[in-house]
Amino acid sequence: MLTDTLQLFVLNASRQFGEQVARWLGVAPAAHEEREFGDGEHKARALDNVRGNDVFVVQSLHGDGNFSVNDKLCRLLFFIGALKDAAAARVTAVVPYLAYARKDSKTNPRDPLTLRYIATLFEAVGTDSLLTLDAHNLAAFQNAFRCGTEQLDGANLFAKHFMPLLHDSEVVTVSPDTGGAKRANRFRKCLEAGLGKPVGTAFCEKYRKADKLTGELLVGEVAGKTAILYDDMVNSGHTLARAAQACRQQGATRVFAAASHGLFSPGAAHVLNGAGLDAVVVTDSVAPFRQDQSLPEHLTVLSCSALFAEAIRRMHNGGSVSELSAW
Repeated sequence: MLTDTLQLFVLNASRQFGEQVARWLGVAPAAHEEREFGDGEHKARALDNVRGNDVFVVQSLHGDGNFSVNDKLCRLLFFIGALKDAAAARVTAVVPYLAYARKDSKTNPRDPLTLRYIATLFEAVGTDSLLTLDAHNLAAFQNAFRCGTEQLDGANLFAKHFMPLLHDSEVVTVSPDTGGAKRANRFRKCLEAGLGKPVGTAFCEKYRKADKLTGELLVGEVAGKTAILYDDMVNSGHTLARAAQACRQQGATRVFAAASHGLFSPGAAHVLNGAGLDAVVVTDSVAPFRQDQSLPEHLTVLSCSALFAEAIRRMHNGGSVSELSAW
């Protein structure tokens, strides 16, 4: 039986982000412990009673200097399993960045469908629902899981950031590849609504084979305009850098890049710094300042913790999460 009690657990690897979510919710993170063993194994358990409660667990699945993606995934799965064994009525995994979501289709013979396998793991430990920000492919994400899924859209968050910079210029949103065109169009609509004027659209040609990028075509008018590249993530930086250079070559006066998840793998800062970008904007779905990490110049980090807190509140109270796209 589900009680009225909302509990928020924050695993140690996402402590800073989770505590921000807790503050927005007006609750204290529930007590838990995480123990390490000398052979590399670990365990985590709730210290507070969870029986019958509506439980949310925060853990973003990105690698850092302390834990790999796989470490964090295992810790989250094991903890969810322990919560269900302790009779939690409902457990929601709050995963700001969902790892392995990029591999959602077979592009080569005998390719894995990794997103589907990840979904199976969450379901196996009893996860009732998963909440994330800007899944790589929304349709694939929704279809991979048999448990409940909720995706938060970062378009309004970015639109509110950029609007004060755009009133005196013509604007065009640019998808750095054709696969992200729908995502960039949602962002364009948010900008149009906020600015009260038309916003153009463009996209870049991109082909990937064995981590090599090709394709030079830019479709859309960017000359004399402010171009905002919009994507779900920035990892190596090459996709955004190629798109930024194409916009500059076609006469864009300013070029910004926005991506929900700032992974910034080694070398990304160097690639982006040489791309002619006026600024790079990401959210804190991935911890922005990590060990031994180099970040690009002119980086702005927007907090999405309030967005997650509101989504959790609505999920607990039976409200609409989809309406947050206009929040």
